[in-house]
Amino acid sequence: MFIGHFAVAFAAKRAVPKTSLGVLFAACQLPDLIWPIFLLLGWERVRIAPGTTAFSPLDFEHYPYTHSLLATLGWAVAAALAYWLWSRSRRGAAVVGLLVFSHWLLDWVMHRPDLPLYPGSSFFGLGLWNSVAATLAVELAVFSIGFIIYLASTRSTGWTGNLLLAALVLLLLVIYTGDLFGSPPTDARALAWFALAGWILPFWAYGVDRYRPTIV
Repeated sequence: MFIGHFAVAFAAKRAVPKTSLGVLFAACQLPDLIWPIFLLLGWERVRIAPGTTAFSPLDFEHYPYTHSLLATLGWAVAAALAYWLWSRSRRGAAVVGLLVFSHWLLDWVMHRPDLPLYPGSSFFGLGLWNSVAATLAVELAVFSIGFIIYLASTRSTGWTGNLLLAALVLLLLVIYTGDLFGSPPTDARALAWFALAGWILPFWAYGVDRYRPTIV
């Protein structure tokens, strides 16, 4: 899952209006933000194998430190604690932790059985990626709902907020369609370097948040 993760972050803004959208974006995508770093370090492995699923050409061979259930819980606790130490907001910290944990749950729906519960365990996944039509229907519906909740909960202070938000959503959709219709990466290392660009999204969301205060 890709844009579905961000749908949860958009919707969560209603529950924690004082927490930056940038923080929520980082939380929902935290395992995927750390993953390319671990790939480059050789701690985790992925293989480019078109046909692995109908939607994605990636064969996730070994990623227990970022995407196992146990690791995701650990990252969730660490992120929640870090946010609480910085903000002293229990509610904000709880939502940040839940967003990190939601990453595994949403991936479990999409991935074929390649998600471990813990390093060395058997693998799990419902395999929605085996159907392009079902993947698009579910993920675009989830994204639309999350985005509508965000729009209803915030209001732009001017054209800058609207422009930044529109550009952010357009970028997410371009990346999403590029993953589906574009050529697969040449190798895992190239994929890792490209995936590192995902770090720009939380900062972009932080910029959007400055011009779209929460109204509820």
